[in-house]
Amino acid sequence: MPDAPLLKVACLRKSYSVPVLIDFDFELLHGEVHALVGGNGAGKSTFARVLCGLTQPDTGRIELEGAIHAPATVREAESAGVIMVLQELNLIRTLSVAENLFLHRLPHRGGFVDFKTLREEARKALARVGLERLDPTTLAEDLGVGHQQLVEIARGLAQDCRLLILDEPTAALTDPEINLLFDNIRRLQAQRVGIIYISHRMDEIRRIADRVTVLRDGRHVATHPAAGTTPAGLIREMVGHDLPARGVSAEKTSGDVLLRVSQLCAGDRVQNISFEVRSGEIVGLAGLVGAGRTETLRAIFGADTKTSGEVFVGKDAKRAEISCPSDAVRVGIGMIPEDRQHQGLLLPQSILVNTTLSTIPEHARHGWINSAAETATAEQLSRRMEVRSAGVEQPVRELSGGNQQKVVISRWLARDCRVLLFDEPTRGIDAGAKDSIYRLLHDLAAEGKALVVVSSELQELLAICDRILVLSAGRLVAEFHPPDWSQEQITKAAFSGHLEAANRSP
Repeated sequence: MPDAPLLKVACLRKSYSVPVLIDFDFELLHGEVHALVGGNGAGKSTFARVLCGLTQPDTGRIELEGAIHAPATVREAESAGVIMVLQELNLIRTLSVAENLFLHRLPHRGGFVDFKTLREEARKALARVGLERLDPTTLAEDLGVGHQQLVEIARGLAQDCRLLILDEPTAALTDPEINLLFDNIRRLQAQRVGIIYISHRMDEIRRIADRVTVLRDGRHVATHPAAGTTPAGLIREMVGHDLPARGVSAEKTSGDVLLRVSQLCAGDRVQNISFEVRSGEIVGLAGLVGAGRTETLRAIFGADTKTSGEVFVGKDAKRAEISCPSDAVRVGIGMIPEDRQHQGLLLPQSILVNTTLSTIPEHARHGWINSAAETATAEQLSRRMEVRSAGVEQPVRELSGGNQQKVVISRWLARDCRVLLFDEPTRGIDAGAKDSIYRLLHDLAAEGKALVVVSSELQELLAICDRILVLSAGRLVAEFHPPDWSQEQITKAAFSGHLEAANRSP
């Protein structure tokens, strides 16, 4: 006789401004990896937040190993063995990595925290995700998003759990980190832990999942054995129709140089970086987590202080004095950051406010905001970006992660910057939305803008870029042009700087 389900969900409902879960049913077996897929706003993350006590459902029944599961807080859910690694990074930025890993169960002796034991246990937890070289006393705010994501995963794996929820866990990871994560997932499966795996990456789902459930507009559409699915079939169920075929781009002729970076240095992660980007060109930055990709964009944009080097903007090659982001915006540079939650959005504010934040003077008259013009701009860009919402007055915090990312991009479309820096532009975005953003990037290039794109997905860079620059250990180590490039060549280059550093070590 088969085991009773580990988790059983019946008729779950949840609404905000609009319904996000409608009579949702779901079942998870012991030791099963059950993937959850759907478009942005389909209800995946809301369902996960209900299970881990972050959100209360309106109605419905949830059973965990036959007992009612209705956690009012995250602590209650964790006490029941339900652990979640959120898509939105949830570390306390002013605490150390070790303190974040064991926040609710700090080792103590004589009424005081035993920091020696804490550091030892933290090193073991970090080693499981390939971060054995990371100092556990490092503050969370000093880590890049990729390392923060790995710390979040390490925290989940370090706890005793019956049900582990992973919400887009690989969005900021490269292949070696993903392989380590999958090794840990298989270890947990062997211990009969049930795993809900939320992801837009179809190749990962077929590789790691046992079953796949599809949501659309808050409703259960279908559940399939993962081995029998195809990306096209799942996407059809997610969006309700086939995606239109993307036409082959015409051969492009690049124009004048709009961005030139010369000998840029900023800490250990950005060392003598030099490159240029022309009008109409999309240049990709590839590399492993910690290679310096994000830090390079932040130094160009003035978000991080550069120690040396120069940035030139415009076809007249004018040297740009950039000491802060407002300087970069003034000379025509816009940046879509990797961490949209903390660096890209005012979460309590509306779509309208977030979209027009960088163009307030353009919507003002005699010192007063022209509300009609501001609303018209926000509505036009929301339609262009296909933002799913109840209207431009809806708070951004109520949107799905993918729709939040579209709002960030909309802000810089409103500004009409000549140079755009995209850091992981499709992180946490479904297949349909990815396709629309790829088309947007090509449209922007066709308009003559210069684009720099950082992505952890090599296939993405190979699909959209005119050139790919590879960073390794803070240095620019290689440049690739089509058709003389491959995933293997780029991966080898990405490791080269780290191997050289290891060989130089005594």
